[in-house]
Amino acid sequence: MRPKLAGLSMSFCLAVGFSAAVSAAAASEAAAEPIHRIPAEVCQNCHEEIYRQWKGSMHAQSTALQDPIHAAFYGSEVGDPTAEGQVHKRSGTFPVCLQCHAPNAARDNTTKLNGHVAYSQGVNCVACHTLQSYKGIEGEDGKLQLGLKAYEVSDKLHGPAAFPRGLQKLAAAGDDLFGGAVEEASDSQKPNPHLGEPVEMGGIEIPALTMEASPILMKTSDACMGCHDRRNNPQNVALCATGDEFLASGSKAACQSCHMPVTAGLVDHSMGGGHDHKMLKRAIVLDLQSEPEGEVLKTRVFMQNAQPHALPTGAPFRNMYLKLTAYDEQGEVVWENAEGHPAKNDPQAYFFYGLADDKGAPAPPPTATQPGLDSRLKPHETRELVYDIPSEGVVLVRGELYYNLLWPSLVDKFAQLPKELTDPVLVAAAERSVVAP
Repeated sequence: MRPKLAGLSMSFCLAVGFSAAVSAAAASEAAAEPIHRIPAEVCQNCHEEIYRQWKGSMHAQSTALQDPIHAAFYGSEVGDPTAEGQVHKRSGTFPVCLQCHAPNAARDNTTKLNGHVAYSQGVNCVACHTLQSYKGIEGEDGKLQLGLKAYEVSDKLHGPAAFPRGLQKLAAAGDDLFGGAVEEASDSQKPNPHLGEPVEMGGIEIPALTMEASPILMKTSDACMGCHDRRNNPQNVALCATGDEFLASGSKAACQSCHMPVTAGLVDHSMGGGHDHKMLKRAIVLDLQSEPEGEVLKTRVFMQNAQPHALPTGAPFRNMYLKLTAYDEQGEVVWENAEGHPAKNDPQAYFFYGLADDKGAPAPPPTATQPGLDSRLKPHETRELVYDIPSEGVVLVRGELYYNLLWPSLVDKFAQLPKELTDPVLVAAAERSVVAP
């Protein structure tokens, strides 16, 4: 039987966020809801810090209602995210992107993402914590099964440990002839809906949200692979392949080791990735050496990918580039590896995953028929770029590595996007002063 949202109306949730001001009378107006329609604010009542972290994450902004980049592609490939009955234009099928970007809506086979709070919240608490086991993305028919389709999905919550109290109950039953009541420590007396019964907090009835243990899923990369392993386009060209890259690295660490570290006793639900500037700065090691050799400065740029997957990874339009500049005593530019973006004038300094058509020409993700050039840093790769810089007047050489969420061509195409999403982000810098021989 599905757990029920016994005391919270969805419209009321949106308006007040389940604050302490919610009255018991208003809470009692709610109708029963299946677990995948329970919004994150229910969980906020007990898990305030985790909710705050999640609220600022890309998981919370994964739908076409919240993520402008995804919205741009969704609009061109599917249509209006607030309309019912939308299909993928090229295939005429239910949009596969919703299996990852709006899984609660996908469970109800709806494309009206503003039809319910839990739909619009993208990958919210119940979207992840109702995953029970990982089946893999390879279906029996040889086709990819992505997002929710890669999992056995439950009507109960699942966590890495849940509440293993069986032995405690057995011990209590052996000592107590009157029912085997479990003695609880003083710090475990808080109301807990995960034990199978609804609880009341501040006049709000929280539904019974039974939690079971699924450590094989929740404490391994299986929890991530359904959405972050591989995504092919209709021509079967791999677009996103972080999982394949991870397996190729040979790493034994789970994705959560980097993306959900334990901080102050809590597992961090910010889940930083390509939108997280701090995570990006941790991802790359950059250094350079510049030594006089005759009339040039022999300059070696060292880059090391600190990640067990390609850098960049994920969406194929993410990219990086190196800007190498020599300055004189007045701080004026004497030499640079490229004016503006180096894609044409210094292609070795451009790190991206290209897609191509039948003739090998660059192609967008939906229509590409084959992979193009892949100049990204492979998992844990160390790469050295060598430059001969004319030495006259140079006192400083500076290298800067920039990260972009979109190819330059897409920045031009989606001019409506905010600049914080289209401007390059400086993720690493290194300098060397030049000593005259």
